[in-house]
Amino acid sequence: MISVVDIDASPAVPDSSEGLQVSLQPGLESAVITLSGHDRPGVTAAFFRVLSSYNVQLLDVEQSQFRGRLSLAAFVGLDPAREERLREGLSETLKVHGQRVTVEMHSAEQHSSPRSTHVAVVLGNPVTAADVSAIGQTLANYGANIDRIRGIADYPITGLELMITVANPEPGGGKALRKALAELTHELGVDIAIERAGLLRRSKRLVMFDCDSTLITGEVIEMLAAHAGKEAEVAEVTERAMRGELDFEESLRERVATLKGLDAAVIDAVAKDLVLTPGARTTIRTLKKMGYRTAVVSGGFIQVLEDLAEELELDYVRANTLEIVDGKLTGRVTGEVVDRAKKAELLREFAEDSGLQMYQTVAVGDGANDIDMLSAAGLGIAFNAKPALKEIADTSVNHPFLDEVLHILGIPREEIDESDLEDGTYRRVPLEFVGANFAAE
Repeated sequence: MISVVDIDASPAVPDSSEGLQVSLQPGLESAVITLSGHDRPGVTAAFFRVLSSYNVQLLDVEQSQFRGRLSLAAFVGLDPAREERLREGLSETLKVHGQRVTVEMHSAEQHSSPRSTHVAVVLGNPVTAADVSAIGQTLANYGANIDRIRGIADYPITGLELMITVANPEPGGGKALRKALAELTHELGVDIAIERAGLLRRSKRLVMFDCDSTLITGEVIEMLAAHAGKEAEVAEVTERAMRGELDFEESLRERVATLKGLDAAVIDAVAKDLVLTPGARTTIRTLKKMGYRTAVVSGGFIQVLEDLAEELELDYVRANTLEIVDGKLTGRVTGEVVDRAKKAELLREFAEDSGLQMYQTVAVGDGANDIDMLSAAGLGIAFNAKPALKEIADTSVNHPFLDEVLHILGIPREEIDESDLEDGTYRRVPLEFVGANFAAE
């Protein structure tokens, strides 16, 4: 499934697409020097040692290492009369390191490549060459260029991050591209999130999760109903709500009414049976390490969730309150109902309490009751969601792993794993155990 962030909805930012505009020193002309070969200590030092002996001016540099192979490129200013000697000097010095070197002179008007305007994250199991080909061709059809690609995840799904320059970075300029990418939905089995590159993408600092079927795998009201032997009655009310015959508050009150007389001890039993969505612990743990604030807001019940929220060290938790009298459920809820509108209101409240703007917030949910909060958030993520929520969400996750949220935010698996290794929380459970042992990671 491919869903696409509204890439034109972010607050206006200065145009950074013109690239570096550093002036060449007098008498120099621009050139691109590239080096490639097996990575080994001393290569980079030798490369720049030769450049320094020819008084080369550095305008831009990019180096990467991929599976033991080194790639180094420098955009420079050099004396054209010394180009041939520089070329020979580089070749002689670096051939002992097994490196291949090229020097390509540019015209004086040419500058380094533009800064990318957007970033796309592609997530799937698997991601195939055909997927990337289709995405790349669609981008090319609308004048967008892929500037760089890097792997961002190898577990539990494959993730690629594409830095992209769109033809028209102005607000509204990406609508046709966004629509074209969305039309790939039925052809590709991958998720795509695309949004503006730059500081705004990195400014997210509050992530709020729905609970049932998002942070946890089940539905709390159904678990309580099972203890009361009222599954059929609750299912019938739920079905009426899905047909639009009841709004959320009406359906909540009717379903809770079926629990009248249930012993309050059942709440503790249900709380102990909660199963976290695969990747939930990793997601919350990583976000908190990075200084994010985290929240869960649920149309379920606070008595069931409060211990879980404390265990996960969530900053905020809100849910409905079951009324209990003499150790029995009365079949009623007390206080204001946490419905669709209330979830969005709480997101704004948490953002204000955290000193954040709304564009710095992320909301993750799965149902129609989450529409308002996803619409209000700076980034709304539909997690294995109902069609109504996917329609308005910025992007969709359609694999059963909550840590996809981290990758959409640009957090690579390598950095997550390194941090977990340092604090002793690292583990990779075989994916065939998803839904059982893996949920506890």
